[in-house]
Amino acid sequence: MPTGDGPLAVGRMSAAGRHLTLLSWPFRPGLLDAAWAAFTVVNLGAIFLLPGWETIPFHLIWISFTLLYGFRTWAAKPTLYVLGAVMAATAAGISFDVARGSEPPAELTEVPLMAAMFGAMVWHARRKLAAERATSLISEENARLLANQRRFLQDASHQLRTPITIALGHAELLADSLTGRQQGHDISVVVGELNRLRRIAERLLMIAAAEDPEFLHPEPLALDSFTMETLRRWRPTADRRWRLGRLDRITVQADRERLALAIDAMLENAVRHTAAGDVIKLSVAAAEPGKPTRMIVADTGEGMPAELLPHVFDRFRGGNAGHAKGTGLGLALVRAVARAHGGDVLVRSRPGQGSEFEVLLPEPAAALPALPPAAVSTVADTPAGNPSRGFAAGAEHR
Repeated sequence: MPTGDGPLAVGRMSAAGRHLTLLSWPFRPGLLDAAWAAFTVVNLGAIFLLPGWETIPFHLIWISFTLLYGFRTWAAKPTLYVLGAVMAATAAGISFDVARGSEPPAELTEVPLMAAMFGAMVWHARRKLAAERATSLISEENARLLANQRRFLQDASHQLRTPITIALGHAELLADSLTGRQQGHDISVVVGELNRLRRIAERLLMIAAAEDPEFLHPEPLALDSFTMETLRRWRPTADRRWRLGRLDRITVQADRERLALAIDAMLENAVRHTAAGDVIKLSVAAAEPGKPTRMIVADTGEGMPAELLPHVFDRFRGGNAGHAKGTGLGLALVRAVARAHGGDVLVRSRPGQGSEFEVLLPEPAAALPALPPAAVSTVADTPAGNPSRGFAAGAEHR
């Protein structure tokens, strides 16, 4: 059976289309063609040898031809050749029966009608294959673009880190040697912006590396202790009412450093979008068996309109496009870390009523009753320690 070399032939189809065409049938294409040819010869013989019963083998030939095309999908020219051969063979059989009087002449119209039905099926099948091929090409192109984007982010971040670090070191040395108030203010602005650039480069590198197999180094992590430590680090950094909410005693398999980066990014976002006296609350909640564990950062700040929520975790978008200080990378980092752990992120927010961000982690390895209220309140009400030390701990992860 001819296979052809047209644009939709098996040999020139995309990998996805070729997989669908060849693996949909457990036999080799040559064996399938030979089996169909033998089946057709047998039914043609039945048309000539069984007067009065020719309708059944006639339709079996066309049905088997249609099924064969569904598995083989030849190019246009070979399809026309085979279609012409089938039309000629079946027309000859029906003509023979009409000539010997076993069928009326009107039966000859069955041949072009069956050919027309086959042509309609071919048209739809080729449209479907063309759509699958286009989709496959688009998917491959998107994958290539994403790979190039990740490679660019990694290269750019690596190239930026060294000059930023050198410039930051010189700026800090210069700040120590300056005595004038205005000069000191100016150099502090330079140091602040260089620190911001360094955080951007680090986050770009982290997001780009999130899909690498070696990105995570999981270990058993007690989320209740981890959350209390996080609150202790952050409490001195901003004049907010820091609170611990529900604190279930849960142990999960997670990368402590990466998860700390994600929680720090959520807390940084909460600080940025709240004012002095607003509440920022951390919680850890275990659900029913088989459900994800939730790490929650909630605040009573400015909130976000509903139209921003679908894009809040996109790179360079962030939660508030009007906020000049945001890089738009912190929440993208949160999503990258959560998905690297096999989880995801959620956000709920209303303008003027604050926001609530959740990191969803896979089912915990162990869950115990929540800490008693006395233990939780002791951590939440711990007096602020050395503010510079607390800020450094928080800033280190951002």
